[in-house]
Amino acid sequence: MKNGVVECSVCHSRLVSPTTRPISRAYDRHKSNVSSKQRALNVLLVVGDCILVGLQPILVYMSKVDGKFNFSPISVNFLTEAAKVLFAVLMLLFQARRQKVGEKPLLSISTFIQAARANILLAVPAFLYAVNNYLKFTMQLYFNPATVKMLSNLKVLVIAVLLKVIMRRRFSIIQWEALALLLIGISINQLRSLPEGTTAMGLPVEAGAYILTLIFVTVPSMASVFNEYALKSQYDTSIYLQNLFLYGYGAIFNFLGIVGSAIIKGPSSFDILQGHSKATILLICNNAAQGILSSFFFKYADTILKKYSSTVATIFTGFASAALFGHTLTINFMLGITIVFISMHQFFSPLSKVKDEQQNGLLELVDVDDERRSRDSFINMAAGANDEASHHVNTEDRQPLLPR
Repeated sequence: MKNGVVECSVCHSRLVSPTTRPISRAYDRHKSNVSSKQRALNVLLVVGDCILVGLQPILVYMSKVDGKFNFSPISVNFLTEAAKVLFAVLMLLFQARRQKVGEKPLLSISTFIQAARANILLAVPAFLYAVNNYLKFTMQLYFNPATVKMLSNLKVLVIAVLLKVIMRRRFSIIQWEALALLLIGISINQLRSLPEGTTAMGLPVEAGAYILTLIFVTVPSMASVFNEYALKSQYDTSIYLQNLFLYGYGAIFNFLGIVGSAIIKGPSSFDILQGHSKATILLICNNAAQGILSSFFFKYADTILKKYSSTVATIFTGFASAALFGHTLTINFMLGITIVFISMHQFFSPLSKVKDEQQNGLLELVDVDDERRSRDSFINMAAGANDEASHHVNTEDRQPLLPR
């Protein structure tokens, strides 16, 4: 193999090695058949994701009373997973009714057991999401909503590293530079964003905040990458069936958290509806819708696009936080947002896909070379045939005439 091209030793045909293409692009085979309606749907998914992600920190902040939560965050996460399970079941029933004759039934026991075994890996991101959803509430106790949103954008850099290691994704130098710009933009926004004279978990605020930030960035990044890998490794399985397993595992893990909390704090904490308000009900619906949209991103797009889509929600969160709660939009925040958007434009710019273009160019060169080789072979064959014919004629001319 040379330059990612494999040449057959027998027929000398060439093709790009399949190992040079990232396995995370399982949806590439469907790109050629994407209709205008599907593209419009993708745009709606991105817009919906921006709105839902932008609203989440606002609703969490509105759920606090005197700086604290009167409800158990684990109960919100459990109710969110239960709502998503209900949605997955309803969509499975709807999809099963629209199946054609001869197709494998979705609701059969054998199909369910086979899919459950094949998608057991979804338990890993489900557990990580359960931990991450609790961390979201903890982060809100020490940061304002706009800062939490900016901190979450650090996940993009961690996700890129995990995608390269786990899913063998390739990124160009320009894309790595775009991710570095994203990190710079977030760092600018973080300057002097910590409140002075406060503590977190008994540690100085800087140490406590940075420890929470490290966990808050690493855990959901691993969850997203494992989720994308698990969903795409079983690409032919119905996404609603996969969501049923994912949300089912999530509900189990959160229920175990509720049981553990009841053992530590007493039976009164087992009441999952205690302390909830209209804001928390909206938060549950928002989180459920956001999780459902995320599954479509992970299966039919990729994690980087999902996180950049969530980044767009930062500006919405900042302005909404300033309008509703009086949080000040500092110059650092505005500069950070500007750099983040420049990073996003650079990452998805056509110039950032130089490697793919080189692969396409290499394929074209291979095709031209094969065509030239075929043409030269035909010319040589024709020339050889002419020489043989000429030799045959000359031989006949040189033969002596026999007397009659």
